[in-house]
Amino acid sequence: MVRIPTQSLLVGVVQSGKGRHGGRGLEACPGGGVVWLEAIGYHGDGVWGRGLPVPVSGPRVGLPCLADMIRAGRLCRGLGLLRPHPLPDPAGGSAPPSRRLRTGHPQRRDLFSDLEKEIVKFQKKLKESLPGSDWDPVGTTKGLPPERADVVIVGGGVMGWSVAYWLKALEPHRDALRVVVIEKDPTYSQASTVLSVGGIRQQFSLPENIQMSLYSAFFLRTINEHLGVVNEPPIDIQFNPSGYLFLASEDGAAVLEENVHIQRAEGAKVSLLSPAQLKKKYPWINTDGVAVASYGLENEGWFDPWSLLNAFRRKAMSMGVFQCFGEVMSFTISSREIMEPEGELTYSRINYVRVQMPNSLEYQLVECSLVVNAAGAWSQKLAEMASVGIGPPDTQEGIKLPVEPRKRYVFVWHCPDGPGLDCPMLVDTTGAYFRREGVGGNYLGSLSPAEEEEPDIQDLEVDHDFFQEKIWPYLAHRVPVFESLKVKSAWAGYYDYNTFDQNAVLGLHPLVENMVFITGFSGHGLQQSPAAGRAMAELILEGKFKTINMEKFSFNRFVSGEQVLERNIV
Repeated sequence: MVRIPTQSLLVGVVQSGKGRHGGRGLEACPGGGVVWLEAIGYHGDGVWGRGLPVPVSGPRVGLPCLADMIRAGRLCRGLGLLRPHPLPDPAGGSAPPSRRLRTGHPQRRDLFSDLEKEIVKFQKKLKESLPGSDWDPVGTTKGLPPERADVVIVGGGVMGWSVAYWLKALEPHRDALRVVVIEKDPTYSQASTVLSVGGIRQQFSLPENIQMSLYSAFFLRTINEHLGVVNEPPIDIQFNPSGYLFLASEDGAAVLEENVHIQRAEGAKVSLLSPAQLKKKYPWINTDGVAVASYGLENEGWFDPWSLLNAFRRKAMSMGVFQCFGEVMSFTISSREIMEPEGELTYSRINYVRVQMPNSLEYQLVECSLVVNAAGAWSQKLAEMASVGIGPPDTQEGIKLPVEPRKRYVFVWHCPDGPGLDCPMLVDTTGAYFRREGVGGNYLGSLSPAEEEEPDIQDLEVDHDFFQEKIWPYLAHRVPVFESLKVKSAWAGYYDYNTFDQNAVLGLHPLVENMVFITGFSGHGLQQSPAAGRAMAELILEGKFKTINMEKFSFNRFVSGEQVLERNIV
């Protein structure tokens, strides 16, 4: 028997057959069976019904199955067993905020409607007074998100769109879920995805990272079977299968060899090369200081990041996902205190997401069942809006999401006599890396700075001295012809850097019951996005990971202090 509390479709985590939601009962029936709807709410708007049995499938262990909850609510509506029931106003009134201030409704009556009309008139006069100018005044923005959604994904990078696609691909029946993706940068000019160098490799030290990249490589090989859209051109991500080449010194040789054994055990095809074998295969490499090298024989190389992002986005939208360009400014949250063995803890739940439209006074309150934090480098800021990490520092409520933006440079240079078509993505013993870019003697690469030399993150300006003083000497030592290279351009982007252990954060927050994380990949997120997105969709829809077990990457490791370290961070 499952009792579903009012005001919620997606309820709290089930532990040992019991759930927590407002202190009321959520009882799980092992093996599935019938949910007896003693009271059910739909998206928190107060509708509820009684005495309706709804079949469900499987035990409720971990995250309850969102699809079952939604199906139950819609079935109640369809049978006319629901009646409206007003909810307490989070702001203290008699109705939810979105009922009092509906910015997306054509009959809106709020503080700003008259002001906006006057602003539009004034802007029109300004525009007319500047004939021939390409200046555009700030205006209202169309494309408000819907007032209700089952899942709100915050972050329209490759992770966010991967989750959106997999939710629709795995939903129990067509249109079972209403999914919204919110992205604050309509131009994607600062998006980590499109500023990536686009590498994919299986040469990691953690089995889970290797498995994710192997799955993603399979997905990319068959991408048109997954992301192809009828009557649209086939997808070409411009994959270049030139492999990764890792070099290790005497100090790092044992670790590299151990990593290769782990990679092979997981099914990756990686070869070990002695300095003599390395020189024979790549005559242009100076092998001084190299004790051993590892080379990925298949499923490694690089591809165009924008093509993958756009393919996920195009497919997800064709399946009914709503895209919204706007910025999440705050959440409306309900909370309660529960006495646990370790003391009193505050459990929270997000009821509404406030989305501010770009260059506009308009905003929308989106009522939702679940929020996916796919905000990348800015995911800690988003988590803090949901009260994550704002408690006393020595308590569970004070544990922050340890993900912060780290600025990384990418430099492009020209060297007509440089390595040819056989040039892999080479990762030097120093950490400097480069790869070929096309066939015209162009290359790109970089180096992650030391911890004490991390650049300022306030902007994406490039420090060209960093290349001259740090990177170029390493490149010229390893590839002597790079002595005569000429830098052509450069850009900077952000890593969503996990300061705790440089690995992904996947899954529920222990106290904010309906926020899940998919962030903190620390530079290897793009290549793992197909696998990570599927894992999150499985967790949301089925209550558990199925394809690859990602439990190791949960938020709970920050509570226990147990690191999950990845040794191959580039």
